[in-house]
Amino acid sequence: MSIFTLQSVKKDFGIKEILKDASFSLDANDKVGLIGTNGSGKSTLLKIIAGLEPIDDGQLLVNSGVKIAYLPQQPDLDENRTVLEQVFADSGEQMSLIRDYEELSYKLAHDPDNSQIMARLSNVTQRIEATGAWEVETNAKIILTKLGIQDFDTQISYLSGGYKKRIALATALLSQPDVLLMDEPTNHLDAMSVEWLQSYLKVYRGAILLITHDRYFLDRVTNRIIEIDRGDLYTYVGNYAYYLEKKASAEETAVRQERKHQGVLRRELEWLKRGPKARSTKQKARIDRIHQMQEKEFKQAQGKVDISTPGRRIGKKVIELEQVCKSYGDRLLIKDFTYEFSPDDRVGIIGENGAGKSTLMDIITERIPADSGKVELGSTIHIGYFDQHSEDLLEALNQNQRVIDYLKEVAEYVKTADGTLITASQMLERFLFPGNQQYAPIHKLSGGEKRRLFLLRVLMSAPNVLILDEPTNDLDVQTLSILEDYLESFNGCVIVVSHDRYFLDRTVNTIFAFESGGNLRQYPGNYSVYLDYKQAAEAEAAQQRANFQQKKEESPKLEKSAKPAFGNNKKRGLSTWEKREFKELEAKIAQLEAEKAEAEKALYNPPPGKVTQVQDLYQQVETLTQAIDTATERWLELAEIDN
Repeated sequence: MSIFTLQSVKKDFGIKEILKDASFSLDANDKVGLIGTNGSGKSTLLKIIAGLEPIDDGQLLVNSGVKIAYLPQQPDLDENRTVLEQVFADSGEQMSLIRDYEELSYKLAHDPDNSQIMARLSNVTQRIEATGAWEVETNAKIILTKLGIQDFDTQISYLSGGYKKRIALATALLSQPDVLLMDEPTNHLDAMSVEWLQSYLKVYRGAILLITHDRYFLDRVTNRIIEIDRGDLYTYVGNYAYYLEKKASAEETAVRQERKHQGVLRRELEWLKRGPKARSTKQKARIDRIHQMQEKEFKQAQGKVDISTPGRRIGKKVIELEQVCKSYGDRLLIKDFTYEFSPDDRVGIIGENGAGKSTLMDIITERIPADSGKVELGSTIHIGYFDQHSEDLLEALNQNQRVIDYLKEVAEYVKTADGTLITASQMLERFLFPGNQQYAPIHKLSGGEKRRLFLLRVLMSAPNVLILDEPTNDLDVQTLSILEDYLESFNGCVIVVSHDRYFLDRTVNTIFAFESGGNLRQYPGNYSVYLDYKQAAEAEAAQQRANFQQKKEESPKLEKSAKPAFGNNKKRGLSTWEKREFKELEAKIAQLEAEKAEAEKALYNPPPGKVTQVQDLYQQVETLTQAIDTATERWLELAEIDN
């Protein structure tokens, strides 16, 4: 059953026709990915469906009673609310009951013999159970925690744009709509949060229409792809991989059809040049058909971003970091990080939100100083820094400045990698900015187009070290694909901070992962190889513990081996206190694992009246996990000596 239908919808912004004659419908179980180049109208289409943008012509038919939740790229939240108040925005009565419960509980704790408070608390508790408010708050805290938000009572006004986006995402998920409209939901999420959201949406019972640059996400969540191409909509039943296959096939078919059409038309025109007399009905019809063939238009293949920018020589010394440390207050972000970047390095930096990834990039680019340690750049180094806040830099500019003038501030002419001298205007055309857009003010561009413009400005400065901090935010998948190809042949060092698993797999060959205590651990290979390392290490540790335990159970009393002869290769055995520690660790690990299992059970099934402890339980699970890992590492170390 269709939830909503678009019929012959038209939308025009003057300098660009967004929708020509758009028609499509969304069914109750559809999970649709909306793709297209930046500025093609993806966000506008979501706003039209959400009722926030008027249409010029056509109809939008929405079934009565359908609840639609819309998550924009830049959500507008009530700055005076707390995190929990915001996510409960659509649950007025339930939030009010939870507040009453907490207030009455506090009063009763200070006045336990007050029968009136006790009666009111009993009444509120019954209403909470009747409305399911316990479950709503528990789900809210679980979702917020999964999205990396742990301080539920913080006021919205104190949070960054990235945190606000995650709170808006949690609000949309908790409102339980019939249709989720999401514009770049994975922006500002770390890889683990993206994995969780991917799994959540895969089993979501409502319909989904989303815009995202994350191709793994599209592959694993969607069952239909809709492409916007110069005002027209094209539907492909299947995920993103299926779309790529069918898109390539459709383009090849279109080229063959156009070639065949031109061949037939050429022969017909040659016949027409011989001057046939239109006396017979057949000849008249043939001449009319030739005129119709001449008028027929074929849509050319969509232009692609052409990244062919100037290069710069790079020396042997690139960037050297030695014992770099950085803290903010009591929080240690980077501890004793040492690494020498080479001219052909392709390095990916990963970690949870707030771990210190952007801080490290700012230290490398000397935007902020390290607390201690050394950072040295080679004499030939010219850094191009495409950071995740580039759109903020553009917003800070004169929004009435013309696009071409913004680019000319870097260079009016550039020599590309193949030696061709081209103008700033030609570079803009290569980056899919046609003439009418080049002389338009910056505020006329979409968010993604602004990001693409800033990327072009960075590349035109001819860097030999390219730092990309979350480059995939708001760039369309077509541009990302071209950027990935460009990085393969880029003559210089590339450092990428990203949560986009596909992009990391395509562009890096070394991973630095932020781990506990400000440590950065190096892994060879791309992101998928890093995951294999992590999973293999976890599996090996678990298997070693299981094997040792099984060995102990099968041989309760080991025979004493003969005393080895003295010599240079004598192996040290466990000391008395190490034996005691080894034995205690076995019991400690088992106890910690049991405590973790109980905490996880309580986290996901809190009893009535205990929902306010969800955050504490989550912290307890994290602490226990770290304690188990530490104890297991020490246990394995002692086991190696004992064998």
